[in-house]
Amino acid sequence: MTNSPQNISNPSGLAPLAHSLLPEWGLIFVEGHDAASFLQNQLSNSVLGLKRTFSPQIAQFHESVRLVGYCSPKGRLIASAWLALFPSADNGEDRLALFISKDIAAVTAKRLSMYVLRSKAKVTDMSSSWTVAGFYGNDQDIAALRIENSQIALRLPDVLSNHQSYARVLIGKPNTENENVDREQLISWNHLEVMSAIPRIVLATQEQFVPQMINFESVVGVDFKKGCYPGQEIVARSQYRGVIKRRLQLAHVSSESLGSQEYGPGAELFHTSDATQPAGMVVLASPSPSAPSRIDLQVECKLDALEGGEIHLGSIDGPVLKIDSLPYPLIEI
Repeated sequence: MTNSPQNISNPSGLAPLAHSLLPEWGLIFVEGHDAASFLQNQLSNSVLGLKRTFSPQIAQFHESVRLVGYCSPKGRLIASAWLALFPSADNGEDRLALFISKDIAAVTAKRLSMYVLRSKAKVTDMSSSWTVAGFYGNDQDIAALRIENSQIALRLPDVLSNHQSYARVLIGKPNTENENVDREQLISWNHLEVMSAIPRIVLATQEQFVPQMINFESVVGVDFKKGCYPGQEIVARSQYRGVIKRRLQLAHVSSESLGSQEYGPGAELFHTSDATQPAGMVVLASPSPSAPSRIDLQVECKLDALEGGEIHLGSIDGPVLKIDSLPYPLIEI
């Protein structure tokens, strides 16, 4: 695989361009004649009609890449993933790839497999035999990116960081030896993901959110016109009856104020108006490459908690969060 040039300007403080191994990411394959129709009945977004992407091409845009959610019957997100269609050969059967958090990949694959029944589809967790890497840069860098024939890749939505736009690509590749994680690169990638304000479900946040509670419909992760899927009635009712009183926000906190307080996914938030009941939860978090004393977070919190008072991380005595602007408009509910 060929890296892009290393001497670009870097006003956001991100690490120089390179392929960054992403140890928190896993990969699930769903293969077979009925793979697309099977997933159509399981996921929150439409799967049918995805454009085929053949390696070494990169799947791009909505016609080829979809953000999807997998919900419980109660409408709570069990998993989220980035989905694209990568046939193994020109005349091969469908092979849909789900780029997903590694800590929930095995259980998600097992759960999906339970519902295959008579469908001609096979669900396989590839996380132990495939590695996921990330690449970021400008459009020219992405155009120069070379993917090997044995690999698959999809482009995520661009992210604005310190007034500079970054394109991002997820790359799946069969495991090879002597691959090390570059911590600087990993922090840069994770920070871009946080600043995208597009959530990713991990083990600590499984079954905590109806999709709209973390803006899933506003980042095109839900298709309200598709057919049924687990939890669909609750998701639709939440949309059309306006019962969602919680949303995903961007926030930041000073690392100097944290002390021993954990700030990762699942950490609870508390509002000064009620010290006993959590007002929300951290969805994703990352240190800022451009400001070493700053931690940026995606947080899900009650809308009325934003109207006054302070939101604290971890406990009512924890550090105060500063709420930041979202990079996209919310769909009104």
